[in-house]
Amino acid sequence: MKKLLLLLFTSVVYFNSQSQENVSHTNKTKVFLLAGQSNMDGRGDASKITKQDKKGLKLAQNNISYYYKGTTNNIKKPIIIDGVLDVTDPWDYVKKKFRIEKCFGPELFFGIELAKQYPDEKFLFIKRSEGGTSLYGAWNPNWTLEKAQLKEEEHKRKLYKDFIEIVDSQLEKLEHGSYEIVGMLWVQGESDSGNSHGPLPTEKYAENLTSLIEKVRSHYKVDDLPFLMLGVGSNKVINKMKETSLNLSNVTLIERSLKSNAKNYTPRYTHDWNGKPANHYNYTGMKKIGQLFFENYFKFYRNNIK
Repeated sequence: MKKLLLLLFTSVVYFNSQSQENVSHTNKTKVFLLAGQSNMDGRGDASKITKQDKKGLKLAQNNISYYYKGTTNNIKKPIIIDGVLDVTDPWDYVKKKFRIEKCFGPELFFGIELAKQYPDEKFLFIKRSEGGTSLYGAWNPNWTLEKAQLKEEEHKRKLYKDFIEIVDSQLEKLEHGSYEIVGMLWVQGESDSGNSHGPLPTEKYAENLTSLIEKVRSHYKVDDLPFLMLGVGSNKVINKMKETSLNLSNVTLIERSLKSNAKNYTPRYTHDWNGKPANHYNYTGMKKIGQLFFENYFKFYRNNIK
């Protein structure tokens, strides 16, 4: 009888300890890192967000905290959002070029879908993006003046360093052990495309991307951190992304299409600006990009959110 009681007591204690571990894991804030150039900033026209999606955003704002430092024409006064998931009030040049008042990037509909799927979880998005910046130069984890000069980015911030400092500063605000980094989203590649600065930026893209992924994982001690990237830039750069996704574990390339009948159709602005197409993804395109990020994360990495 004593042995039976002891066995029952041990089982109850074990069950309770396991339950506490599960509760502790569930209650942790799930952190997503976001980085890239102007299409990570996002130029989606926020005025076109539907009433239904506004309801989704309102619900997501209960779950998702958001810190964003983005592109600006005045480096002393960068665009900052420090609060909950929301649209961006960009600087005047962006408003004029894209004929918008407020805009959004991939985070908005990624977050809306994430909150729908995980209504009881808490999330933190930390985003750093800067338009017209290359992985070879400003974003290079192994930055050198020579590389930056090749891309004419020697006067721009060392963005990998800036990104890490921003993420570190936001994580320091959280109680130790109260969060876990569960993914990183990357939208960059256009500035490493073409030959205007020679072949090296494109040729070295896979090497530099691998370095960035490995350094982020090492710095935050998450060896298998899911890394999802949108296929943007030239075909050569996208092939380098594909090469990286095949060589590293938990790296996913998200393909998008400009064909209107495709499931992954991501249209761009078509009007001209200073004699050239404005390009960048419009409302429909940016909404789809956010949804594609969610679909791929949920398909391959949903076990990271329990």
